[in-house]
Amino acid sequence: MKIVIATCSVDYAGRLSAHLPLATRVLMVKQDGSLLVHSDGGSYKPLNWMSPPCTLSSLEPDPDAREMGVTEIWRVQHAKTADMLVVNIHEIHETLDYTLGEDPGLIKDGVEAHLQALLAEQIWRAGEGFTLIRREYFTAIGPVDILARDGGGNTVAIEIKRRGEIDGVEQLTRYLELLNRDPHLAPVKGIFAAQDIKPQARTLAEDRGISCLVLDYEAMRGTEDDSGRLF
Repeated sequence: MKIVIATCSVDYAGRLSAHLPLATRVLMVKQDGSLLVHSDGGSYKPLNWMSPPCTLSSLEPDPDAREMGVTEIWRVQHAKTADMLVVNIHEIHETLDYTLGEDPGLIKDGVEAHLQALLAEQIWRAGEGFTLIRREYFTAIGPVDILARDGGGNTVAIEIKRRGEIDGVEQLTRYLELLNRDPHLAPVKGIFAAQDIKPQARTLAEDRGISCLVLDYEAMRGTEDDSGRLF
């Protein structure tokens, strides 16, 4: 990873355009090629960025740019689109190069894998008469977290998230479209399960005929005498 504190301006061009006027900022270049532009505020979110796959080139400024105080230009070009991020550097105050090594990833209590295991063991929380078919049911576009059968014998696909957002509903929708092509499984219903489901995600799910299940992690671990709520 390379971290540069520099006085710079930043221009983004592509599907939309954006401009950051001259100021002192943190430029973070990661090993995967991504570039993030941070200010001293705004929590974790960068002011602008370019995600991989992309290529960073360091260019010499032309005479006009040099006259305006530009000493170096970074051009970050996305490999698959026309999107481009251009950083006009006026002064570099500090540079740090450091190899962080392989990261084991974030390990958190109550992550999706643990919720999945708990719900598979307590499948009754999804509804009366539910039985488990299997966890991680493989499809051509990825594994469905839980495949179950409801009290009426219908197949049910359950997608589990810690935080239920629109992306999760879209993911489950794709699974349902694929599963319903299989005559041995169809008709397949959907349940979107999470510890917390955002209102927009709930609205989208219900509009598509997908049920929402709020998971009480503490209760599932046996620390409270409660059950999931199916809405």
